[in-house]
Amino acid sequence: MALSLYEISVPALIRGLENLSHQIDKAVAHACEHANDDAEYVQARLAPDMLTLAGQVQRASDTAKFGGARLSQSQAPGFEDEEATLEDLKVRIAKTIAYLQSVQADSVDGGEKREIRFKAGPRELSFIGEDYVRNFMLPNFYFHLTTAYGLLRHKGVPLGKLDYLGDIQAA
Repeated sequence: MALSLYEISVPALIRGLENLSHQIDKAVAHACEHANDDAEYVQARLAPDMLTLAGQVQRASDTAKFGGARLSQSQAPGFEDEEATLEDLKVRIAKTIAYLQSVQADSVDGGEKREIRFKAGPRELSFIGEDYVRNFMLPNFYFHLTTAYGLLRHKGVPLGKLDYLGDIQAA
């Protein structure tokens, strides 16, 4: 049996965000253990021209919620980009997961050839559903998840590969 468009997209987004939330839990514990201010983590960046941890989480959230909305032809919730603490980031992730859990499989499936158009910066992008998932949504999502993981590791948070992958034996 072939995987459906929903099965290869929405559950992957939820799983990635749940794993990111777990990583932030470990950052909270690390901050407490070392008496570090949340801002050290939230405002961390790998290079001057890269987004902070907050920016990476916001972009992962946006990619997920707009992906779910574009695939289901629904309206994504709007979130202000004003997270200043690790707990704020966890709240945003939880709100994004809650939205994705409301996306119904039957609103996504069958949209493999449906046109998806949107602006990304100054560019207008156009895909069919399956190419959007493969060539834009998932790569962009995983880029921001990976960068957030790298930022937390750079700040000394004791994360390993399984913190990124999550439960690899999930049924």
